[in-house]
Amino acid sequence: MGLEKETVRRVLIVAFDDAQILDVACPSGALEIANSHGAAPPYVVELATVQGRTTRSSSGIMLAGARRLAEVSGRVDTVIVVGGAGTSAAAADDRLLTQVRRLAGRSRRIASVCTGAFVLAAAGLLDDRRVTTHWGYGELLAATFPAVNVDPAPLYIRDGNVFTSAGVISALDLTLALIEDDCGPTLAREVARELVTYLHRPGDQAQISTFLAVPPPGNRVVRDLLGYIAAHLAEDLSPPALAARAGVTTRHLTRLFTAQLGSTPARTVRTARTEAAAQLVRSTALPLAAVARRCGFASAETLRTAFRQYYGITGDTLRRMTDMPRPIGA
Repeated sequence: MGLEKETVRRVLIVAFDDAQILDVACPSGALEIANSHGAAPPYVVELATVQGRTTRSSSGIMLAGARRLAEVSGRVDTVIVVGGAGTSAAAADDRLLTQVRRLAGRSRRIASVCTGAFVLAAAGLLDDRRVTTHWGYGELLAATFPAVNVDPAPLYIRDGNVFTSAGVISALDLTLALIEDDCGPTLAREVARELVTYLHRPGDQAQISTFLAVPPPGNRVVRDLLGYIAAHLAEDLSPPALAARAGVTTRHLTRLFTAQLGSTPARTVRTARTEAAAQLVRSTALPLAAVARRCGFASAETLRTAFRQYYGITGDTLRRMTDMPRPIGA
């Protein structure tokens, strides 16, 4: 029966003990808001587990109201398999894998959040597909399932009717993409606005910005200053000002940043400001001059120069692009 004849879009979230609660909450919450803004047909979200009982999330919060997977019958529009600390046990549970395969065969599309990709891969649903997962587990997924083409960089990937997404909050980006596919960009924007989130990050945007791509620095001074920089982009972040804040000399600060980040303080600040400005350009209608002020650039022309150097394009081009460009040299 075609989707146009359906009265609801039935979404089944597959969970297990020690699942990440945000992997459940992000899709279910976004779909609830989509309904409040007139999604048609409306979404009906169900939670299902192997045993159909209340299950414990990795945070200790109990998830009640779960159905037994084997008892799920009829048409399912979308199956979403979550991830979390319990993924390894879930991917080794033949009962779960059998039901996921069965449901995949009767659904319009299937998706995974974070390490839920391991469950889909163990069920044989990702062979010869391009997929993603949390950046910290990409190598393990590729090594465990050689037939799967793993790309750990994007926030989410669509390959046919199979969607895979990166870690935790990228479930929101994935769900906004599903809503846009179903109901159009206007409703997706309304959901994003109500969620007070960026609208919505493109799937091929890197999971981790260049500013955060390195491991957290071991040096407390650098670590604290990175947090300060991210929260105070419009303020004086010159090397002398940062050094004074940290109580060290400018020369010592430069040595610390170079050793910990492979970058000078000035270059680190410019990268943080440029990436934040790119997000504002793509997610708001603010004039370039306003974006420049918010992110600490002296003028719109200075920001244009930063975009050309960092992305190889202008701010106007960036605003028109569907997909987020990768930094030059990335």
